[in-house]
Amino acid sequence: MVSDVHGNARDLARAGDGADALICLGDLVLFLDYADHSRGIFPDLFGVENADRIVELRTARRFEEARELGARLWGGVGGDRAALIEQAVRRQYGEMFPAFPTPTYATYGNVDMPQLWPEFAGPGTTVLDGERAEIGGRVFGFVGGGLRTPMRTPYEISDEEYAAKIEAVGEVDVLCTHIPPEVPELVYDTVARRFERGSRALLDAIRRTRPRYSLFGHVHQPLVRRMRIGATECVNVGHFAGSGRPFALEW
Repeated sequence: MVSDVHGNARDLARAGDGADALICLGDLVLFLDYADHSRGIFPDLFGVENADRIVELRTARRFEEARELGARLWGGVGGDRAALIEQAVRRQYGEMFPAFPTPTYATYGNVDMPQLWPEFAGPGTTVLDGERAEIGGRVFGFVGGGLRTPMRTPYEISDEEYAAKIEAVGEVDVLCTHIPPEVPELVYDTVARRFERGSRALLDAIRRTRPRYSLFGHVHQPLVRRMRIGATECVNVGHFAGSGRPFALEW
């Protein structure tokens, strides 16, 4: 199982070795690597110095200044912004999806563009969002995307829409989401030094339906990677872009 792949196609190609299936919890796209500011769509378009500056502003939670910088940079680029981003994302998806082994079960992250996935997902990749699948005799539920934030990443949805997808999944053995439940220890990123958005609806569903596992990513350097909520083992499966190592779920 992997999450937050962010352009790491090389290790993704080996992530399913020895497993019955690969599960991907999203964020295939790399817009900006906070560890290496030379990597991603943003520095490709605007250079490393501007990437350094926007990371500095975002880390300091100066989101309005970061948006103003972004607006100035985009204003100096010829062509349509949405078209340029889509073109760059298509190039990355063209590398990422062929790296998925068969079978793969995948859901979207907050930086993904769901409308493009049908074009790139091969017959061995099952895409699920607000849906269930039986894998190895266990029922897995999948909910993709993130909640709305000042970062305004591509696939952020309202709390109500997210809660509806959680409700649609219902009772499962393994609940797979991109974002974590709203627990301070699980949503705080120790390097970015900020709380990411977790889901209260997800936390409520864990307490109510008691899945065996709640698996997620999104927070790259969490204060706590693993904790129990009642009968449920909650696990951040890791920042795959940084580690290159999948999380193995065995039973």
